[in-house]
Order: sequence, then C-alpha cells, then structure tokens
Amino acid sequence: MQRLLAIMARLRSPEGGCPWDLEQTHATIAPYTIEEAYEVSEAVNQGDPQALKEELGDLLLQVVFQAQIAQDAGGFTFADVAEAISTKMIRRHPHVFAQADGRDSDGQVAAWEVIKAEERAAKGKAESVLDDVALALPALLRALKLQKRAARVGFDWTDPKDVFDKLREELAEFEAEFTAPTRDAARLEEELGDILFCAVNLARHLNVDPEAALRGTNAKFDKRFRFIEAALRAEGRSVEAASLEEMEVLWQAAKRDAAE
Repeated sequence: MQRLLAIMARLRSPEGGCPWDLEQTHATIAPYTIEEAYEVSEAVNQGDPQALKEELGDLLLQVVFQAQIAQDAGGFTFADVAEAISTKMIRRHPHVFAQADGRDSDGQVAAWEVIKAEERAAKGKAESVLDDVALALPALLRALKLQKRAARVGFDWTDPKDVFDKLREELAEFEAEFTAPTRDAARLEEELGDILFCAVNLARHLNVDPEAALRGTNAKFDKRFRFIEAALRAEGRSVEAASLEEMEVLWQAAKRDAAE
C-alpha cells in the first residue's frame, strides 16, 4: 500500500511528475472511478479471479488518486480516508466490536439503516428518509434504493399483485399518451419513466435484482444478435442487407439453439 501511495505521489509531483496526472481534478477522475467499479462487477459476474484481482487494483488506484488530489490541495489524505471508513465500520457493527447480540443477517440490515439514519441526523441531514440516496447512481439502482427507503417507513404495496395492477395502469397511461392525436414527447418520457420505476418495484417485491435481470437480458440479446450476424456472414451476407423478416427467422433460431 505504501508503494502504491508513493507511486501516485510521484505521478502528481510538480517536479518530474506525469503531465496528465497533474492536470486531473476530482471531477475529471470521477468518471474513471465509476467505470472501474463497473469493471470490477463484470469480473465478478465472469467468475474470473485473475481479472477480479486486476480490476480491484484499478479501483483501488482511483481511491488513491482522489486522495492524492485532495492532499495536494491541502485537504484530507489517504490515511484520513482509511481512518474514517474504519471508524464507520466499527460504529455500524456494534454486535461485532462492542457486544454480541446474536442478530442474524436481516437484523443487521435493519440495525445498519437505523445507525445510518442516526448518522444523517447528527450531520443535520434528517429532513427525509430519502437523504443520501446519491443522485449519481444509475437510474435503475437509484429507483430501487428510493423504494427500499420508502418501504422501511411503510410506504409500500403489501401484495406483489398490487404492483402488477399498477404496472398495467402505467402501461395504459403510456399507450393513451402514445396514441393521442397530438403526441407530447415530454409526457411520453414521463410515462415511460413511470413504467420503468414500477418494473423496478415489481422486481423488488419478487426479490429479483433489477440490475442483474437487465444485465442478463442484455447478454441474451447480445448473444442472439451475434448469432444472426454469424448466420448471415456464413451466407456471405451482412445484417445491413438482410430484411427484418429474415433476421426475425434467425432470431427464433437463436432462441431454439439456446434452449437445446
């Protein structure tokens, strides 16, 4: 760890450092941090330990980079970051570091949220149970977190069937807007957003991770479309030259191939 910190300090040194690294700010590095986090997730999904080790290193570098930028500006250091998260983890796990109380995993999740709420209140951020649900999160994940927060205070459907009914209602509203004589693009976007939000709600009630579900569908689409491309290429043709009907026939073939 000390070696990595020394490398980053050298890269950011005004005397002989890397010009690109010296130009970076918290804002310019943030997109890379997000990208590296996604690459860690991809390595986990692929079940590749070697790739995971590499991607975790890339993500750790982002933390070190951000901390060095702050230190260069006279702010916090990497040691401050490590100390803060260590203190937080001990505070949020009193059943481990203070007194064991025999709580199970569900009990820890509930206690965790209570402690987080207390932390928000101590910071003067107790205006809403939705506080600290980051705006920068992917929309699907933020929808899930918002719904979970609201559910903890009882604002939630009690039966998944009710969510199905709500989804049908949102679909009907979208269709009504879509078929209106004068279609409003802003209203269409709003109604489609309601459908997606409701779909996330349904996934939550069924204990399905919506991000994982959509990643699976993306992978399935990717594989089937590549099947179409390969089949056409074997005939000396391209997807650009094929009709939609021809591609649909191959799509169904790809489905059958996957089922076998």
